[in-house]
Amino acid sequence: MNSIAFDIDADGIATLTIDVPGQSMNVIGPDFLADLDAAITRIASESAIKGAVIASGKDSGFMAGMDLKYFGAMLAKAGHAPSPAALYDDLFTLNALFRRLETCGKPVACAIEGTCVGGGFELALACHRRFVGDSSKTQLGLPEILIGLFPGGGGSQRLPRIMGVQAALMYMLQGKLFRPAEAAMLKVVDAVVPQGTAVEAAREWVKANPNANTQPWDVKGYKVPGGAGGFNPAFVQTMAGALPMTLKQTQRNMHAPIALLSAVYEGITLPMDRAIRVESKYFAKVAADPQASNMIRTLFVNKQAAERGARRPQDEPKAPTRKLAMLGAGMMGAGIATVAAQAGMEVVLFDRDLAYAQKGKAHVEEVLKKRLGKGMTPEKLAETLARVTPATDYAALAGADFVIEAVFEDVAIKAEVTKQVEAVLGPDVIFGSNTSTLPITRLAQAWSKPANFIGVHFFSPVEKMPLVEIILGQQTGPAAIAKALDFVAQIKKTPIVVNDSRGFYTSRCFGTYVQEGAEMIGEGINPALIENAGKQLGMPVGPLAVSDEVSIELGHKVMTAARKELGDAYVAQASDAIMTRMVEMGRLGRKNGKGWYDYPEGGRKHLWTGIDAEFPRAPDQPDVEAVKERLLYRQLIECARCHAEGVLETAEDGDIGAIFGWGFAPYTGGPFSHMDTVGIAHVVAVLDRLTAAHGPRFAPTQQLRDMAASGATFYRPAPARAAA
Repeated sequence: MNSIAFDIDADGIATLTIDVPGQSMNVIGPDFLADLDAAITRIASESAIKGAVIASGKDSGFMAGMDLKYFGAMLAKAGHAPSPAALYDDLFTLNALFRRLETCGKPVACAIEGTCVGGGFELALACHRRFVGDSSKTQLGLPEILIGLFPGGGGSQRLPRIMGVQAALMYMLQGKLFRPAEAAMLKVVDAVVPQGTAVEAAREWVKANPNANTQPWDVKGYKVPGGAGGFNPAFVQTMAGALPMTLKQTQRNMHAPIALLSAVYEGITLPMDRAIRVESKYFAKVAADPQASNMIRTLFVNKQAAERGARRPQDEPKAPTRKLAMLGAGMMGAGIATVAAQAGMEVVLFDRDLAYAQKGKAHVEEVLKKRLGKGMTPEKLAETLARVTPATDYAALAGADFVIEAVFEDVAIKAEVTKQVEAVLGPDVIFGSNTSTLPITRLAQAWSKPANFIGVHFFSPVEKMPLVEIILGQQTGPAAIAKALDFVAQIKKTPIVVNDSRGFYTSRCFGTYVQEGAEMIGEGINPALIENAGKQLGMPVGPLAVSDEVSIELGHKVMTAARKELGDAYVAQASDAIMTRMVEMGRLGRKNGKGWYDYPEGGRKHLWTGIDAEFPRAPDQPDVEAVKERLLYRQLIECARCHAEGVLETAEDGDIGAIFGWGFAPYTGGPFSHMDTVGIAHVVAVLDRLTAAHGPRFAPTQQLRDMAASGATFYRPAPARAAA
């Protein structure tokens, strides 16, 4: 066995130690499945074996889920557009193995140390007893819903039978994970033991319970906790409430949550042998849909590749940041200082006024205090906070090996700060500018060695937002790219790498969602229709609400600066005049309590009742699908333009940046995955129709037209043509 070591002790207890070769974390792939099959056969057939303990041989944890490269190969084997029937047998393999394990006739205990999620947790649920080492870093659960799937290794059937349908659905539908104590309280694990002792505790239990070889649901008279079945009022109420709540939360866009509800509803009253077949039927249906493969590719495979340095220059030596010069102690600068200090860096938090710098450090402390009891101790808080030094003298920056600037969005102000820093640190230090719109090549003119100047665009709030957009100026060199990406890895964020452009990728494309909402207001479209269409599309909030959140005034300033910078080359939009009118009226957004919404003190926000008076309502209103289409395709075409212009070099960066940067509908896998899925020819046809109806902002790129003609997609080149 390559992935499972099989040892039998003097008491006849077999220990199966999982250590999948070539993987930092144990995952389920073809070798593991074959080895587990062989191990179960031995446990069941050899009379000398009295029971078994399953454990991990890796320090990284117990086990994650399916090896998604193997899962992708399985989908590919089933064909370009696989049917559920073509996938069913392969997908049922895992379910069948876990069922064999729990019915092997011998007691099997699971010893969990560290992370145990997805298929790894389903393996644990198939064991007769679960022991978990007590650690604040240990997480257990079934998060598959977050990547477009649902538990397909028996989890949707066993978890409700252990903890009750209502509680199990809450965890599975949210992809919520358990900490050890919480898991024990809910009887998901049987015992929490001191860290490092789970294997011994599991072995002792197996030795003391040679006949504990039957799961509760296989015992006659078993009843699901809290009840189940069409005649149980509690179960009926749970399922009747779960469906509309799920439809509301997903806006009917996600397939996996509905399939999960169906699997639980149909399977919970069936014998386990039939229940797991029901689960696999629905799992195959979800897996066969492009939604799952798109989400897996972007939210897991490509995201992990980016975090592991897919875009990092490989010849550059590792360049970790030890002392960060953080210029600007506002919300953004203080947020960056927080994550840098948490990562172990010394941070000089610089501002023009000591009170501002100290206020920035107070923000760091406030954020850290909220984490007390959640992996943060008072000692660790004090240690982290001590790494942050407020300063107003540029001399305090001496010794810094990386600079990030987050001062006011003005070219002249940024240039002055840049020159002052170079006078202290010299041009060989890498300088990163956290700007959301100003071209990096222009800003780099203030640094005498532009090869060492790079854009490092964070999103607010820094502590929560996972993405960092790395922007390359025309002269940015490989050392700067490596330094920036190493810094992002240190603070455990997800990077994308883009080339220089006004607004770069994320701000430029996100802005179109806001602009299109404003354009529709100018056309007299019902603002409630606009907002609801945005949410139904799968965006976190409507375009008017997000405009308020980021500030109408900020959008107006960006537009004004671009108009001034570009002069006659600036292409005016109808939304420009609408934003200008809102700013003139003092409706700046949430920041001053009035924008497209009003924010009454102590009350709930609501759409501004004066919108119709200022922007008269049109007598004829479009249907919601037409509004959704405009909001979607205005973003898609801008993303496509970024690709055609070389702002984006890869579709992978485009999809990751869209979902994690501005919340683009996650169920699509990102704009490029979505365009591939619906078909480039279809995208071009819709854009042509929208261009005729609404103007050139929807005009397809020549690249899109060429791709439609050749059959190419963003993730797949054009098919080879046979020689004439």
